[in-house]
Amino acid sequence: MMKTLNLNSIVWAVVGLMLIGGCDKTPSPPNTQSKSMANVVGKTSTNQDDLAFTPVVPGYRFEFPRDYLAHNNFRQEWWYLTANLTTETGEQLGAQWTQFRVALKPTDLQATDVVPKSESTWATQQLYLAHSALTSSNDHLAHEKWSRRHSEFAEVKLDPYQIRLDNWYWQSETNALFPATLTVENPDFSYQLQLNSQAPLQFQGTNGYSLKSRDGQVASYYYSQPFIEISGEINRNGKVERVTGQGWLDREWSSQFLTKTQQGWDWFALRLNDDSTLMLFQLRDQSSAESAKNTPISAFYSARRMFADGTGRNINSTDNPNDIKMTPLKWQHTVNGDYPVSWRVKIPSENIDLTITPLNPNSAMPLSTPYWEGPVQLSGSHTGTGYMELTGY
Repeated sequence: MMKTLNLNSIVWAVVGLMLIGGCDKTPSPPNTQSKSMANVVGKTSTNQDDLAFTPVVPGYRFEFPRDYLAHNNFRQEWWYLTANLTTETGEQLGAQWTQFRVALKPTDLQATDVVPKSESTWATQQLYLAHSALTSSNDHLAHEKWSRRHSEFAEVKLDPYQIRLDNWYWQSETNALFPATLTVENPDFSYQLQLNSQAPLQFQGTNGYSLKSRDGQVASYYYSQPFIEISGEINRNGKVERVTGQGWLDREWSSQFLTKTQQGWDWFALRLNDDSTLMLFQLRDQSSAESAKNTPISAFYSARRMFADGTGRNINSTDNPNDIKMTPLKWQHTVNGDYPVSWRVKIPSENIDLTITPLNPNSAMPLSTPYWEGPVQLSGSHTGTGYMELTGY
């Protein structure tokens, strides 16, 4: 799921990048009034620039490798890997890597992001941002990087397939997603993970058209690979350790993401002990996170139960309002504020009744975009592991 980004941070990051890179054109300063990217990128609006972005509509025909690449005429997208890992000594870890693309302005609907000859070779309307994290029961380490789209710094390309921002990159052996190596290097942690999967992709929602509101105002194109085998190495403060585990890749792009009344979401990628996986999210409608502790949350729910042979079942609360119940059990005060880090999830139609607890409750991401993201453990009707993302609190 998408993180809520701050518009002023993005605009001033672009200004700084242009000044550092010696661009020919520097944008005028933005309005100093603070705005959330959810209001400008994520939420529906009707200004002229918004109308020029490509809309998300039903019936999209996915093609590969085209849809592994960036979709520059959509407002935002991301490549998002989470991994539940185990060291040789049995320690449980979580690894996260996400690369975002944000279009600052629409491009020509018939063109790609090609720089006109009259402009600087540094000019682009595409901004890339990446987050990485490594989580244990005692530590949560996180970093971010920013860059304009440029072949020297950040891009997504074929021959072979690569997703890159500086020295964080997904490198496939061919134009397919797998086999691939994910490399992330930071001062306090790094990892190099070998990724492989033989399972078919899973298309969320209706053949990849994923609704984000009851009234159908907003949607995304969304596919996943929840069955990834992982091996590799992590480096924590100079100590190298071998790890193995399982990963989950999400690919999503859209031009709007939230309605004006939606505040944030709670998203889960869960791996159950019957060899199935469960993608589940709720988008919350309420005035403040504080009220969520005391009153029921009005939410739009969506879920999909998935199997390694490519089959799956959609679970949508629009069709059966009582089939998905999500209840916060425990809140944690973090550097970013308070988050509901433990949940009970009930889906009667799937015989699912889970208690979800974090590996590390202090997994808030203290970055320019504050949110909570970390590995979780499951008990109840099923056991297992997974990942949880909490935004808008």
